[in-house]
Amino acid sequence: MITGEIKSAIDKIWNDFWTGGIANPLTVIEQFTYLIFIKQLDDRQIRMEKEANLLGISMDKPIYSEKQKPLRWSNFKNKDPEIMFDLFTKPQRDIDDLTAFDFMKTLGAKGGEFARFMKGAIFMIQSPKLLDKVVQQIDALPLDNRDTKGDLYEYMLSKIAEAGTNGQFRTPRHIIEMMVEMAQPKQDDIICDPACGTAGFLVVSGEYIYDNHKDWFQDKEFRTHFNTNMFHGNEFDPSMLRIAAMNLQLHGMETPVLTGKDALSEANSDVNDAYTLILANPPFKGSLDYDEVESSLLQTTKTKKTELLFLSLMLRTLKVGGRAAVIVPDGVLFGSSKAHKGIREELVNNQKLEAVISMPSGVFKPYAGVSTAILFFTKTNSGGTDKVWFYDMKADGYSLDDNRKIINENDIPDILKRFKNLENEVNRARTEQSFLVPFDEIKRNDWGLSINSYKEIVYEEIKYDSPASIISSIEDLDRQRNEALNALKDMLS
Repeated sequence: MITGEIKSAIDKIWNDFWTGGIANPLTVIEQFTYLIFIKQLDDRQIRMEKEANLLGISMDKPIYSEKQKPLRWSNFKNKDPEIMFDLFTKPQRDIDDLTAFDFMKTLGAKGGEFARFMKGAIFMIQSPKLLDKVVQQIDALPLDNRDTKGDLYEYMLSKIAEAGTNGQFRTPRHIIEMMVEMAQPKQDDIICDPACGTAGFLVVSGEYIYDNHKDWFQDKEFRTHFNTNMFHGNEFDPSMLRIAAMNLQLHGMETPVLTGKDALSEANSDVNDAYTLILANPPFKGSLDYDEVESSLLQTTKTKKTELLFLSLMLRTLKVGGRAAVIVPDGVLFGSSKAHKGIREELVNNQKLEAVISMPSGVFKPYAGVSTAILFFTKTNSGGTDKVWFYDMKADGYSLDDNRKIINENDIPDILKRFKNLENEVNRARTEQSFLVPFDEIKRNDWGLSINSYKEIVYEEIKYDSPASIISSIEDLDRQRNEALNALKDMLS
């Protein structure tokens, strides 16, 4: 966790951007990210130089050449604001006609995953004063500690939600953590988020492994897997890709596999049976034309709705035995269209659906009030659903209004405890907050997955007085009122 002092420093940077004329939260994050990356490039070369000097050898493949030294963070951070600003905005004739910003766009793959997605990036800081302020403040941040710098960046990202914009890219952190803990990433997992946004699911998965399985990192083979092939993300928005790459990098995942294309399109048709764990909150409430959608997805469910198409995509890209935890809108659970019924039948009848957790509509406030649920399933292609566990989440530890203040009521600890001990749920009554529903009952119910279709509500019988008794009581009260009024008149006469 970051300290209040570091939060105050981030708040100051954020406010300086705003007062400096950059009001779009996403633009603030982007510019902040670019500057962090430029600093990291210089920090990396400084480490390389120290190692070379220690070993008495020349440095192999430096990031900056001697001629490009003026573009290094350690050099320009001490310059006057106007000179620094010129290094960012005016191509330098004696430095290959590059600016400090252009330089990082030329690195490509050798600059790591982040640099691969710099095409289209634009430097938006408009004044020397603002650039100098932000550079000096970033220089003072503790970016040499994996835990601190990851939390620091997460705090900056959380301010998108606070601003009430671009919320579609932000799944609440505590919901992600719950899903990851329920999924319990394994040592050989290949984890994917097909619509990764800022890469929250991948980051939390990596942190879960760091926190719970430090012994795994003693194995060289696992370290290689963790650093190269364990984390996969797909995102069609270039800005989000850059932010996702930086988020992962600052959390210690240097070379995740990130792909910049539409996950539902033909461009992604070559990804099959690739992953063992999918964690996602894909975009929904959207609709695509059939000719925009990769054809194999339509074979599972012919639909234009993105929430159904993403489920179809997950079934295609998971390996047999692979698991998925995915957030879907409530309509997926009870929709009456052929496509809705078809995808539910696929999950229950042909795969192994394990759990449906219904969440209250306020979970995604302030930027969305839609009711959602989490589906947990395993790809088997041969069925296996015996009973499905349903849980009716009523509280997630925060108020369900736009303020989302911390409250005492929180079902998440109970969800985690019960999910890990489903054998104890067998005898739970349908009147309880969670219970198991057998396969045959779901099948008879048109494959419906809404908890309301199965839970039982006990109505308390309330006995009311007869109308005659109520009228008599009213007359009695009226008589008492008249007596009191007459008594008052006698006192005044």
